[in-house]
Amino acid sequence: MMELKRAVLLVRCAMERAGNLGLRMPQTKVVLCGCLLAVLLSGAPAWAQIGSERYSSIIIDAASGRELSSVNADEPRYPASLTKMMTLYLTFEALREKRITPDTLVPVSQHAAEMSPSKLGLVPGTKMTVEQAIFGLVTQSANDAAAALGEFLGGSEPAFAALMTQRAHALGMEHTIFRNASGLPNLEQTTTARDLSRLAAHLLSDFPAEYHYFSTPSFRFHGRVFTNHDHLLESYPGADGLKTGFITASGFNLVTSAVHGNVRLIGVVMGAARVAERDRHMMLLLDRGFAMMGEPGGEPRSEGRNVALLSHASAVPLPPPAPPAPPAVGSGPRWAVRVGAFSSESAARRAAEAAHRWTDAGRIIVSPTSHEGRAAWRAELVGLGPSEASSACTVLERHKINCVVVKPEV
Repeated sequence: MMELKRAVLLVRCAMERAGNLGLRMPQTKVVLCGCLLAVLLSGAPAWAQIGSERYSSIIIDAASGRELSSVNADEPRYPASLTKMMTLYLTFEALREKRITPDTLVPVSQHAAEMSPSKLGLVPGTKMTVEQAIFGLVTQSANDAAAALGEFLGGSEPAFAALMTQRAHALGMEHTIFRNASGLPNLEQTTTARDLSRLAAHLLSDFPAEYHYFSTPSFRFHGRVFTNHDHLLESYPGADGLKTGFITASGFNLVTSAVHGNVRLIGVVMGAARVAERDRHMMLLLDRGFAMMGEPGGEPRSEGRNVALLSHASAVPLPPPAPPAPPAVGSGPRWAVRVGAFSSESAARRAAEAAHRWTDAGRIIVSPTSHEGRAAWRAELVGLGPSEASSACTVLERHKINCVVVKPEV
C-alpha cells in the first residue's frame, strides 16, 4: 500500500512536469512510466519530508533581520502558493499608491476562471472587488483570484509575473523567479527560504496597515465560507500570518510570523511531507528562536517520530552577535549618502535598496520630506563615516546613480 501511494504521488508530479513542458500524450506516458519504475525500484519517498533533500528552513528576528537558524536556506525550491505573498505585495502597493481601492472591481477572465484548485469558483465575465480577491488569497489560497488580480494589475498574468520578479529582486530576493501569480506548477518558478523570509519582513514593515489581512480566519463569498489554511493562527500563541503552500513537487510549505513579548520572529519551512509535520516543525523552530531571543515560546515540543531526521536537519544556532565596537574618539556624528527625493515611499525605498545593494554600506532610511512644495520621500543610506560615505557615493556614481554625501548636523 505504501509503494502504491508513492507511485500515485510521483505520477501526479510527473503529470505536472509534463504539462509544464508541453509534452504530448505519448511523451507524457514515457515520463509517467519512468517515474513509476524509479519509485518502485528505489523505494525513494515521493513527498519531501523534514530532513529530506527538498527540506529547507530559516528563522529570523523581524526587527533586525538577524538569522537565528537555517538549513538549506539558499537552495532553490518551488514556492507553490507562497508565490501569492508577492501577488499581495504588489496589490498592497497599488492600494497604498491609490491606483486601486479595496472596492475596485476586478474582472474575471476565462483564463483566471480555468485555474486549478484551490479556487473560489469564479465565473468568466463576472467581477469581484480587490478586497474580496485579497481575502480569497489569504484564506482559500484561491488560484483563480490570484490570476484575476495578476491580469488586472499587470495587463496579463505573464506581464504581472515579470513585475513580481522585478520587485523581488529590488527587495533583495536575488534567487527568486516568478512565472505566474498563483504558484501553480512551473519548473522555472523558484525561490529560497531566505528570499521568502525577506519578502515576509517587507510585507510586515512596508504594509503595516494591510498586514492584518493575513490573520483573517474565514471569508464568506457567494454563500460559501472559506477558512484559512494556516492552522498556526489557532494552534500557536502569537502567530498572526502569513501563508501556506503546496504542490506535489514542493511538499508542504509555510511562512509564519509570530510575536511574543517584544520579539517578532519570521519562520519559513519548505518541503514537509504532511501538513501536521510542517506545522509541528515550524512551532518547534519558533520555540527555539524565541528562547534564543529571551522570550519563552510556550510548552517545550519535540518532533516525535521525526527526531532522528531532525538531528541532521536542524541548524546549529548562530552565536549571539558581538557587541558593537565603541566609537572612535572624536569620530562624532555619522554621515549619510542621499540618493534622491521621490513622489512615493515605495519608489524611495526601491532607490535606497538599489543603492545599498551596490555599496553594501550603512542602513536604509526612507523619510518624509518636501520637494518644490510637494510631499515627497527621501532615500538615504545612513550611519556612515566620512570616508565610507564618500566611497559609497563614488561607487553609485560609477553605476549612474545620483547621490549626495550629507554631513552630520552639528
